[in-house]
Amino acid sequence: MSIFAVEGNRFTYDGRPVTLISGAIHYFRVVPEYWEDRLTKLKACGFNTVESYVPWNLHEPEEGRFCFEGLADVCRFIEIAGKLGLYVIVRPSPYICAEWEFGGLPAWLLADSDIKLRCYHEPYLRKVDAYYDELLPRLAPLLCTNGGPIIAMQIENEYGSYGNDTGYLEYLQQGMIRRGIDVLLFTSDGPTDSMLQGGTVPGVLATVNFGSRVAEAFDKLKEYQPDKPVMCMEFWNGWFDHWGEHHHTRDAQDVADTLEQMLQAGASVNFYMFHGGTNFGFYNGANYSDKYEPTITSYDYDVLLDESGEPTDKFYRVRSVLEKYMDIGPCALPEPIAKRSYGTVALGETADLFASLERLARPVQAVCPETMEKLGQDYGFILYSTRVSGPRKGAKLHLQDVHDRAQVYVDGVFAGTVERWAPQPLTLDIPAGGASLDILVENMGRVNYGPRLKDSKGITEGVRLDNQFLFGWTMHPLPLKTTESLQFAAGGQQQSSGTPVFYRGTFEADDIADTFLRLDGWTKGVVWINGFNLGRYWERGPQRTLYVPGPLLRKGANEIVVLELHGTGKAEVSLEASPDLGAPEQ
Repeated sequence: MSIFAVEGNRFTYDGRPVTLISGAIHYFRVVPEYWEDRLTKLKACGFNTVESYVPWNLHEPEEGRFCFEGLADVCRFIEIAGKLGLYVIVRPSPYICAEWEFGGLPAWLLADSDIKLRCYHEPYLRKVDAYYDELLPRLAPLLCTNGGPIIAMQIENEYGSYGNDTGYLEYLQQGMIRRGIDVLLFTSDGPTDSMLQGGTVPGVLATVNFGSRVAEAFDKLKEYQPDKPVMCMEFWNGWFDHWGEHHHTRDAQDVADTLEQMLQAGASVNFYMFHGGTNFGFYNGANYSDKYEPTITSYDYDVLLDESGEPTDKFYRVRSVLEKYMDIGPCALPEPIAKRSYGTVALGETADLFASLERLARPVQAVCPETMEKLGQDYGFILYSTRVSGPRKGAKLHLQDVHDRAQVYVDGVFAGTVERWAPQPLTLDIPAGGASLDILVENMGRVNYGPRLKDSKGITEGVRLDNQFLFGWTMHPLPLKTTESLQFAAGGQQQSSGTPVFYRGTFEADDIADTFLRLDGWTKGVVWINGFNLGRYWERGPQRTLYVPGPLLRKGANEIVVLELHGTGKAEVSLEASPDLGAPEQ
């Protein structure tokens, strides 16, 4: 049993002063086979602590069904950290932000359109309690007070950026204590008056999040908490990317200089991130300030370890600063993980999405188009189909309100795309005999931050031709959790109708290494490797390759399946030895 505590203006561990040099590594963004590699590199850089969020939606994907295996085995991740001699900080949700789908909240919450999120709303709190009943007893044996490595846990996350319901925060605090969490509890917020007023809890340690202006941030924290240790719980030493932007980077020496200012101030620090990892599958989030902006698949973040775990210039510059202030020992890095090119892979088999509906989904009939959440769907796509009478020349099709990106087909022929961030109507000519109308909507990631957090997916209000609402719909939920049911046939080009098509091909691997999948000539879609959903690609960029960790491959034949939404000039991809995340902004 050990005690991590606040004594005056310093942290102590079993009574000895300690400065926390922490780095964020999200276990859910790294394949489990690489957890020890990433944690070993964190220690080699001179860090003594690892921090991770815990995403509720990963651990309770369906209400009442919990998952703590594989990528979700948070306890194993913590145990590995402890074995390496690292302290662990846990930020256990219910909300995490993290550029993660819905900020870590499970999509099924939105099946109740009346639910109030992140406040003292009893229906919401009952869901949180059921989750905490499963999660927190798993973490309790790993607390330092029970001989484990967890030294501190967070209450909610940056709550002052969202609300001011102190009763809600205190409810979470007491819920953690009731379930045996007896380590140091803390909050983290931006260093402003409104955020610190809204997000802190009386008697609970406050920390602040920022990327620069160290003295200003800590001075603001001291106004509210003059007699406690100062800590930057999120030092933003890099940044994330949205589709259609340049790749974000930050100067390595600027990061090192900012760290030195914190150490000179006697502060503790948690790097957000130390290693970013990947938004595998459909788990990327989105921001919404002036418009909806979905986050890319890579979560490289331009930090100390790149997306594939390689030390960057920041790693060595940060270590050089730490060496000046503390004894951090030798830089004992593990053996580098092999990277290799497997060459060009032809995807010579196809399966048309629309022709495969019976294999992929069970249709649902309704008068009005329903959202994904009302149909019990979390991620992926949903197809809305109806019949429209004619003739109607020059009719305006309005999708009211589409979340997030819709492809429209009239009698099976592509008619155009409607995007949430550019919701222009389409002009349609309906023949005298009428026509079928199909609308394929992609959930590109629920909003993870800010006031638009309640972000249902699909067609959220209705569909109009001019001012006439269309009723009588058939819906096919397409979460695409697996592609096993598809029946592929030879022939590697899309049909002339331009409907979405799955492509499949295989390549041989005589040895296993990390690789990077390049999709030059492809438009937009999703990729699976041996049944594992790597994530989305889009010609809009910035990223041009998808990271393929070696543990996803096997010796011998490996399967690649690509769902291409619009079309490709050549049905082949390449597996290369280096990443391409796009050009940084000059």
